[in-house]
Amino acid sequence: MASREIRDLDPEVQVLYNKFFDRCRRDTWLLKNGISILLTCTYRGREEQAALYAQGRTTPGKVVTNAKPGQSKHNAETPQGRPAALAFDVVPLRHGKPVWGTAGAGVNEDPSDDETNDFEVWQRVGEHGRAVGLVWAGDWKSLREFPHFERPE
Repeated sequence: MASREIRDLDPEVQVLYNKFFDRCRRDTWLLKNGISILLTCTYRGREEQAALYAQGRTTPGKVVTNAKPGQSKHNAETPQGRPAALAFDVVPLRHGKPVWGTAGAGVNEDPSDDETNDFEVWQRVGEHGRAVGLVWAGDWKSLREFPHFERPE
């Protein structure tokens, strides 16, 4: 099972995660709309990565990653074999329920859609990641992964 432990992140990524989480926790728009952040994955072993890579290829489901085992920044380890992931995944929770969708108009000044504009939630969360120096996979041109943040190269 994938880890959700901050200690399984590379020390530099731990610092970036904590800055990101703190920004999200203090964001008045997110707070006003009942949005909190749940860490869903830090380190992922090669077997788990293989299963994710197979999804949509040789097993049912849609393709969710282009990273084969050992290629994902979730698979990074120290030379001693200890987890040191260079990436993490999160999901925003709206009033305690996960926001996995991306429907909506995105960031706008219309408060009437704040409870249904999932894309705005993701854009605001992504901005916090960018602001602390993380790469947000929601900006990727192909196979966008809204939950995924990683250390830049």
